[in-house]
Amino acid sequence: MPVVYPENLMTNNTLIVGASGGIGSALVSQYANEGDSVIALSRRGFHADNWPEGVQSISMEEHTDSAIKAFCETLKNEGKKLNTAIITTGVLHNETLGLMPEKRLEDMSEQALSTYFAVNSIIPALWLKHLVKVMDPQHATVVCVSARVGSISDNKLGGWYGYRASKAALNQLIKTASVEYRRRLKNAVLVSYHPGTVDTTLSVPFQKNVNAKKLFTPAFTAEKLFQHSGGLDREQACHFIDWDGQVVTW
Repeated sequence: MPVVYPENLMTNNTLIVGASGGIGSALVSQYANEGDSVIALSRRGFHADNWPEGVQSISMEEHTDSAIKAFCETLKNEGKKLNTAIITTGVLHNETLGLMPEKRLEDMSEQALSTYFAVNSIIPALWLKHLVKVMDPQHATVVCVSARVGSISDNKLGGWYGYRASKAALNQLIKTASVEYRRRLKNAVLVSYHPGTVDTTLSVPFQKNVNAKKLFTPAFTAEKLFQHSGGLDREQACHFIDWDGQVVTW
């Protein structure tokens, strides 16, 4: 189902942040194949061989406040407005850093918590901060890939302290930003999106406990995100939904 934009928009500009990841790369393909002008942003300027022609790959080595600000200012100076921005950056585990989801209180560490919040909360927040100046006021959609475990009301199992808390913080940042986005861009919609368990490096250590039917390919995930983000109730400024389009409680 294609996204319906106002008739006066000649080109639909889409930014994918984290384009080298499994979900990010699939999203680039999905939106480009739908005819959008896609900017694929990654740390090394990644460009997949199977991406359609016309995808613009851009490198941003560090997702710092100053780097994100400079990127958005470049877009603004070029007169380019974004209709869609999708932030896919996130971390669940990292063997090099010895980072794994905690199973008990004693597993928490200052370093791990700092990493979780830096990647899962602070980086998306900085993007929200600067994107507001380059989103199209007539039709702006900003999606951040979150997780159901970031839902406070849905937390029945405990554990995964840093990941849960950093995604809960992300959800609050999105919800809070949506209020200001709507004041400044009257048709803006912000989305916290749970993609389910996707067959990427992020989920590899945890796939053995996942039903095969609930382990999604990146292509399936990208298709679903595209479909659901295009069918949102735009009278509502903020949504927290899952891969099936169902509401996730905050």
